[in-house]
Amino acid sequence: MDFNVFTENIVDLVQKRMGNAYETRLTTITKNNDVELTGIIVMAEADNISPTIYLNGIYEDYLAGTAMEALVDRIISIYENQIRDVDLDMGFFRDFEKVKNRIFYKLISFEQNRRLLEDVPYFRWHDLAIVFYYSMEAEQLGKASITIHCHHMTMWGQSVDSLYRTAQNNMKEGMPELLLSMKELFCQITGVTIQTEEEIPMYVLTNQEKIYGAAALLYSEQLKGLADKMGCDLLILPSSVHEVLLLADDHMKGYDFYVKMVDEVNRTQVEPDEVLSYKLYRYNRMKAEIEEIFS
Repeated sequence: MDFNVFTENIVDLVQKRMGNAYETRLTTITKNNDVELTGIIVMAEADNISPTIYLNGIYEDYLAGTAMEALVDRIISIYENQIRDVDLDMGFFRDFEKVKNRIFYKLISFEQNRRLLEDVPYFRWHDLAIVFYYSMEAEQLGKASITIHCHHMTMWGQSVDSLYRTAQNNMKEGMPELLLSMKELFCQITGVTIQTEEEIPMYVLTNQEKIYGAAALLYSEQLKGLADKMGCDLLILPSSVHEVLLLADDHMKGYDFYVKMVDEVNRTQVEPDEVLSYKLYRYNRMKAEIEEIFS
C-alpha cells in the first residue's frame, strides 16, 4: 500500500487498540527547509502534552516486511514510554520573564524556509535567516525546543530587536562556542588520537551542545585568533545547521572546488532538514567580519 493508505490504516489500528478513551490522529509537521513529516498523535483526555511519533521511518520498516501489528505495538510502546512521566504545565510560557533566559537563535536557509519565515520573527543574514527558539529544560523531554512564532512575540510584548538582544545575551553563556581541529573532534568522538598530518588543516566551529552550532558564527571570539594563527582569511564551509568547517583561504584551490565539496556533502551526508546552505563564506581577517563569497 502507498504511504497515504498506510497512515490511514495505522491510525485506525492504533485507535482500535487504545479505545474510546483516547484520540488518535495524523499531523503534518513542517521541519527546517520545508521538509514535511507525517506523524501520529495519541492523546488521552487527561494529557496536556503528547509526543508526535513520526511515521516516515515506520513506513520504511513496513515496506521492508515488518507486520502492521508489530508496528502498532511499537507506536503504542513509544507513546507509553514518552508520556508516562511527562506532565508539563506550559502556563509559564506566557510569562516572558520566565522564559527569557532560555531564548536562543539559530541559522537556517532563507530561500528554503520562506513559508516558515512568514510566521516567525527573523533577521536576514547573507543567504540565511536568524530565527529564535526556546530551549526546553524538562528532563523528561531531553533536548527539546520551541520555535518562537510571531504570536509568541505579540503575547510577550516583544519586538524582533528585543528578541535578538535577549538571545545574543544568552548565547555566549548558554551556548558557548566550541572550536576544534578535525583531529581533535575525531579524538573526542572516538577516543583515538591520530598523528598523521592533514593535507588541508580543517577546523569545526559549533557550540558545546553541538545543536544549531552554526549560529556560533554570529558571536565567535575565536575566529580572529584562528585567522591570526594561520596568517590569512578563513574559508567557511556550511556543514549543517549544527556546525561549520573552517580552513585557510590560501588560494591553493579555486572556490569552485569547495562549492562542489559543500554540494556533495549536503546531498549525500546531511539530512534534508539539517542542510544550512550551498554557499561559501569567508572570515575577512582585516575587516574582522564574515562575507559571502560569490564564485
